[in-house]
This record gives sequence, structure tokens and C-alpha cells, in this order.
Amino acid sequence: MVSAGAMSGSGNLMDFLDEPFPDVGTYEDFHTIDWLREKSRDTDRHRKITSKSKESLWEFIKSLLDAWSGWVVMLLIGLLAGTLAGVIDLAVDWMTDLKEGVCLSAFWYSHEQCCWTSNETTFEDRDKCPLWQKWSELLVNQSEGASAYILNYLMYILWALLFAFLAVSLVRVFAPYACGSGIPEIKTILSGFIIRGYLGKWTLLIKTVTLVLVVSSGLSLGKEGPLVHVACCCGNFFSSLFSKYSKNEGKRREVLSAAAAAGVSVAFGAPIGGVLFSLEEVSYYFPLKTLWRSFFAALVAAFTLRSINPFGNSRLVLFYVEYHTPWYMAELFPFILLGVFGGLWGTLFIRCNIAWCRRRKTTRLGKYPVLEVIAVTAITAIIAYPNPYTRQSTSELISELFNDCGALESSQLCDYINDPNMTRPVDDIPDRPAGVGVYTAMWQLALALIFKIVVTIFTFGMKIPSGLFIPSMAVGAMAGRMVGIGVEQLAYHHHDWIIFRNWCRPGADCVTPGLYAMVGAAACLGGVTRMTVSLVVIMFELTGGLEYIVPLMAAAVTSKWVADAFGKEGIYEAHIHLNGYPFLDVKDEFTHRTLATDVMRPRRGEPPLSVLTQDSMTVEDVETLIKETDYNGFPVVVSRDSERLIGFAQRRELILAIKNARQRQEGIVSNSIMYFTEEPPELPANSPHPLKLRRILNLSPFTVTDHTPMETVVDIFRKLGLRQCLVTRSGRLLGIITKKDVLRHMAQMANQDPESIMFN
Repeated sequence: MVSAGAMSGSGNLMDFLDEPFPDVGTYEDFHTIDWLREKSRDTDRHRKITSKSKESLWEFIKSLLDAWSGWVVMLLIGLLAGTLAGVIDLAVDWMTDLKEGVCLSAFWYSHEQCCWTSNETTFEDRDKCPLWQKWSELLVNQSEGASAYILNYLMYILWALLFAFLAVSLVRVFAPYACGSGIPEIKTILSGFIIRGYLGKWTLLIKTVTLVLVVSSGLSLGKEGPLVHVACCCGNFFSSLFSKYSKNEGKRREVLSAAAAAGVSVAFGAPIGGVLFSLEEVSYYFPLKTLWRSFFAALVAAFTLRSINPFGNSRLVLFYVEYHTPWYMAELFPFILLGVFGGLWGTLFIRCNIAWCRRRKTTRLGKYPVLEVIAVTAITAIIAYPNPYTRQSTSELISELFNDCGALESSQLCDYINDPNMTRPVDDIPDRPAGVGVYTAMWQLALALIFKIVVTIFTFGMKIPSGLFIPSMAVGAMAGRMVGIGVEQLAYHHHDWIIFRNWCRPGADCVTPGLYAMVGAAACLGGVTRMTVSLVVIMFELTGGLEYIVPLMAAAVTSKWVADAFGKEGIYEAHIHLNGYPFLDVKDEFTHRTLATDVMRPRRGEPPLSVLTQDSMTVEDVETLIKETDYNGFPVVVSRDSERLIGFAQRRELILAIKNARQRQEGIVSNSIMYFTEEPPELPANSPHPLKLRRILNLSPFTVTDHTPMETVVDIFRKLGLRQCLVTRSGRLLGIITKKDVLRHMAQMANQDPESIMFN
């Protein structure tokens, strides 16, 4: 017996893996990344750059560029996300108005822009100008009467159907991943799952275009959730330009966390709310460095959007409001009631929407996505047009509901009976009795509320981009405004009641119905998403009302408590479970008293664990094992008899290593011995070249003993982001627990079908 070194005639056997080869360290589609390994690789890379930087000036400059690359990526993400959000806002504004009419002076002007440029517009008739013509005026030269109404009605429906058809066709043909809100998938990707193409260039392009189309079609959906997806696509694109991020999936996810913050920043004009949203709602791993970078990306995105000024009011959002009246302690009771309503609406929506989406998945309905979108759009347009509150865009509706009734407001909601002797400042109008317009608006709002509640259940989850923030806020704002008007009229007519006596004197401006709309919007959004801190910050950044934080907090916390009483899952977690993504929620508690030995594979009666030995298997043996199994990796042991653990080898890296060795190393054949030790094994003189693969071996795989409580194992998987964990007893390998096994076990313990986790 001689060593391979002596046999080959050269004292030094080539380990071809001393230099990295392409694709090592990458992951296959629908697999989970190894967070610990990614972190360790980044530490090694950083150490190498630091040591090289002392060698020459050029290396020092390269190390500075590497350090600054993170901030450059954030700057680029902020600029692109802000620009895209501004373009989307402008396009939506124009296309929404296109359903009702067209501007004669320039067809690309929206109704508002058209009337701004007209010299014949008066303040009283500011919504009417000769340059803006409805379709009936343009086609049959009639602005009033039944025929004009029917023609405008038909044009509204036709434009809505055209926009929706274009959107669903583009998604279906070019980018199937551009549908939905994208937040459930982004949460899953940030937790370490790979979904190739989900954040690709085609998805970015198609999602941006179709988002404009679907919001303009008048469907009950918003652009805020999809804007997070759009921003993350920007983040993915820019991170692929820098090797620091493109070659490390863990570092890439830090960029995506910051991009999500920029997305919310431009969606709501709320940079701080965006950072908190990313931290509270979507991110899995959020170190302090990512917090600063998220803040910077959100700041740049908000600044870019402000420079574009899409709404022409120097604000970042359409529904910016200012209230002039403080709130009073007695009003906390209706605010908490709105919180209860938000929690109940959230529960109802999640249950009904998930039931409908499950039906879509399991029946023939799912085979006709285009037909479904067309049908829902047609029903929405037919029912929405007669009611002015459902005909206008949802953002405009929320803006009108949030508004305080000033002296210059022309909305029906502000049709109060004025006292002719009133001489008060313009922004301090006292409470007044409701006029006919307010009562008409109340029943129209009630009908609009029922319609929104029902239609949103069927709209969210269709094969088009669809956000949930705006429809949820609209439901809450409508309920809140109605409650606000009710409280206002009660205070006006019964100001001598004990609850009003101390703070609501006759002639005072006591109750602000717009504030109730704002609180209701926060409550409903909180009930659906289960957000709390970030929700309150987003709402007060939206409205600029710092003194209304307490009502918002009271409503947000109440809605979360009420919704949690019926089920802990928010809408995004519910969709993650529906789609079977391998997501270990940090918020879930595991309290069952099971052990690692109860969950590990192989179980009793199952074939033994597939393992590699450190120096006795041939290349052919390993290739056969890879072909016959679909495991992501294999434990490496000293020998099948001892079962003493050496390390863990990833399937993908074994395949790549063997393929590269056959191409680059002479003498590697099917019966070459593969070894994972430092020194080659003793081999007969006529043996072919052995293949050394120590470089791809993980020498410190995470292990637990067979008596470790599953509570601890689940915690380890969550906090360290493991793919798998090996189970040993006294150093001997017993089995393996994968993330999939943990999720199956958790589903089983919660009395759910463990096979409902449809991975891969």
C-alpha cells in the first residue's frame, strides 16, 4: 500500500478547490439559504480585504469602495423607487380621469391639471371647465339627461375592462410573479427562501406598468403593497451590480430589507414609518447597520418623490390633512369602538379571503384568471358608477373622508346648515346641524362601505398586482366618518348631557369627523395586517397630526387585541401558509413538550440515513447516491460502523465539485476514491487519482442531542436561520432535522395537515 502522493510521482496532490470555481456557494430555486455560512463567508471576505488594504494604495482605495458600496446601493434604490412611485402616481391620476372624460387642450392632462391651465375656471365651479369634456359631451354633444348618463356609464365600464384585461394579460404572458401584493413572498425571501425571478427585471417592469392599469381600472385595491415589491426589485437589481451583495445571499437580504423601507416611504410619504414597517412586518434579520441604511434609502426615496411632486400640493401623499381641534378624553370611547370594528373586519376579511383563495387554488376557477379578473372588474364598475363615493378613486375617497370641513369645502359631507350671524375665523367653524347633503352622504357611504367590504374579499389575490392598504383604510375611513358625524350631531343636539357638558359648549368646534375617519382607517388596517407601532407612525406621518397619536394608538392596539382573539395570523402570514412557503414566524410560540428524537429523520421503520464516509466512497458511489435521493446535503461520517460525525456536504456543491474535477483534473474517473480528510487515504499502487473535497465540507455543522426539547430546536432554527440540524448522541450521528421537518411538526402540533406545507 502506498500513498496517493507517492503513487502520482509528485509529492503534492492538487486540490483543485483551492481556487473557488463558478456557482459554488449559490443555491437552487425554492431552497433555503444557510445564514450562518453566508455570515461566515462575508466575515472571511472582509478579513481578506482588510489585510490586503495594507499592501498598496490601490488595495486601500478598493477597500474604501467596498465599504461605501452599501451606501451607494441605498442611494440608487431610493432614487429609482422614488422616481417610479412618482411616475405611477401621475399615470394613475391621468388614467383614472380618462374613464370619465378627456382634456381638449392636452389629452395627457388629468381633470385637475386641465382645469388649472384654463383661464375660464371660476372658484365656485372649479371642477368644471370648458377644456375638460365628459365622453357624452365629446361623442354626442350632451352633458345632461339620461342618454348622456348612460353613455358615460358605458364608457366608464369599457375603460375599466380594457385596463384590467391589459393588466392580467401582461402579467400572465410576461411576468406571472408580478401578481398579488408581493409582501408575503418578500417576507419569505427575507427569511432566507430563494424564489428566482420573483425580484427580476421583467417582474419590475411588468409590475410597474400593470399597477398603473389595475389602480386606474377602479378595482378595490391599492398600490402601496405592490410598491414594496417594486422597491425590492430595484434593490435586487442594484445589489446584483456589486459582488459583495450578488455573491452573498445573506448580504443581499440586508439590501432588500432597506428596499422594503424605501417602498413604504414612497407609498405613504412616511420615511420613518417605512423603516419601522420593514423592522416590524417584513424583515427576518435586521442588524443595526441595516437600520441606518434603511433610514437613508427611505430618506432618498421620499426626497425624490417630493422633487417630482406628483400631487401638486408639495406633499408626499394625496390625503394630507390638518385638524384645528384637539381631541377630548370622552372621545376615547368611540375611538376604541372603531378599534373593535377594525379587529372584527380584519378577522372577517382574512377568513373569507383565504377561503376564497383556497377555493381558487383547488377548483377549476383557478384555471381562468383572465375571466375572473374581467368578471370582478365588470361587477365592480357596474355597481361603483352610480355611487359618487365608489366611482372616485379610493385614494380620493380617503382624502375626502379625512378632510375637516372648512369654509371653502364643496363636498356633500360638509353640507351643514350655517348660522347667518356667524362671524368666526375660517378654520374654527363651530359644530352645526347636518343638512340634506350630509344625510344623503351618510346612506351613500353606508352602501359604499358594504360594497367595499364584499368586493375587496374577492379582489385581493387575483392574478394582478393588488395591494390591501388602501381598501382597508377606505373601509375604516367610511365607518369612522359615519361614527364621527353621529358623535358630532349628538354633541350639537345634546350638549347639556353630562359627557358633553364639560367640553362641548354651544357654538364651539368640538368634534372633528375627519379625525374619526383617520382613526377608523388605522383600526381597519391594523386588524388586517396586525401592525401596531409602524402603523401609528405611518398614520401620523400621513396626516401630520402628532397630537392625535393617543387615539391612533388606542385604536391600533384594540383592533390587534380583538383580531388576535380570533386568530394570531395577519393577512400576509395567512397567505404564506396558504401558499406553503417555508416561513418560521418569529411571533409564533411553540409550547409543546416534544424532543428532537420525535421529529428527526429517519423514523422507526424508515430506511437508514444517507451518509458519505470520509475516505472510502468512489465518485460513482456518490453520483449514484445523488441520483437516487433528492436531499439537499449529506452528513459525512468516519465510517458506516462508527457513525462518528465529521461534517456536512451540500448536494449542489458535491455535484459542481465532481463536474469541475472531471473537467479540470486529470485522472479523475468513476472509481476514483473521494476523501474529505487532510491527508489522502492509503491506496493500492494502480489506483486512479483520488479526489480531495475537504474545501466544500462544512466542518462545524449545527448539532443537537436527541434529548434536546423541540422548543429549543425551533428557537435555534428561527434565530440562526438554519437549513438543517444534525442529531447526535455521544458524537454518533442519529438523524437529521430540516426546516421542513420543523414546520411539519409545528403544523401537526397545531392540529393542521402537515402535508399542507407544499414546498418546492
